[in-house]
Amino acid sequence: MANITASLIQDLRERTAAGMMDCKAALLETNGDIEAAADWLRQKGIVKAAKKADRVAASGLVAAAKSNDGIFGVIVELNAETDFVAKNEMFQKLVADTTAKAIEIYSGCGCKCECECNCDGECFAKVMDAMSDEIKNTISTIGENMTLRRIRCASGDAVYTYVHNALVPGMGQIGVVVAINGDIAASAEIGPKVAMHIAASKPEFATIDQVDPNAVEREKKVFIESGATAGKPEQVVEKMVEGRIKKYYGESVLNEQPFVMDPDKTVGQVLAAAGLTLAGFAYYLLGEGIQKKEDNLADEVAKMLG
Repeated sequence: MANITASLIQDLRERTAAGMMDCKAALLETNGDIEAAADWLRQKGIVKAAKKADRVAASGLVAAAKSNDGIFGVIVELNAETDFVAKNEMFQKLVADTTAKAIEIYSGCGCKCECECNCDGECFAKVMDAMSDEIKNTISTIGENMTLRRIRCASGDAVYTYVHNALVPGMGQIGVVVAINGDIAASAEIGPKVAMHIAASKPEFATIDQVDPNAVEREKKVFIESGATAGKPEQVVEKMVEGRIKKYYGESVLNEQPFVMDPDKTVGQVLAAAGLTLAGFAYYLLGEGIQKKEDNLADEVAKMLG
């Protein structure tokens, strides 16, 4: 029997928009042959047409929402092929329903932490399976490939969300959720501002402790090999490297970034002054990292003639 890996399941899911369990079953039935598995899904009526799934889904919507008790939040990216679909009420309902299901499943998983789940994540798989039929129905009705790409969550004493240039409430191209620990009344004013800061500054990490030490060492190596420290005394080089790493943290770590609304203070200092601490955050930019195929004129003509 073929080794059915999570990566293989993910590849088939992206091609067909079928549910995780459907993709696994298809690969098991076809001994891991992804082409045969796609055909099996079509034969079973799980996928309406393979051609839709061959199209790259890089548009769509990012949604940000929080639980009714305000202590848990998620961001969800659901992709479609064109910007036009994002304005479709049926697609927007799909995004809203998926986001609500993500809150239900992720908040109940017990992890209560900032995390990102992909095809290997149990919570992600549960959301995919729960939404599989609605996704397939929306694909069939609208006629475009759609993919639930990723979900991320954060939790704390209070959670705040922000969507930049929202197309409809809670949905747009940039979504943020930030969790803060401490007095809820104090965080009510600062939390939304920190969420807006994240959208503008795009931090990679919440705190210095989360930064991979290997990334720091690479940053030091690049700085030294750039020639900036050439000929300098050892103690001077040490100070220069410390300054470079401090700058790196200030660019990539949320707590160390200059607060956009008061650049003389870091985000961490602003929170600390109010007796607050950062519990976690999540940020998505729609379509980030997706390679969208660009057809040339000859390809377009050939498709029309075909």
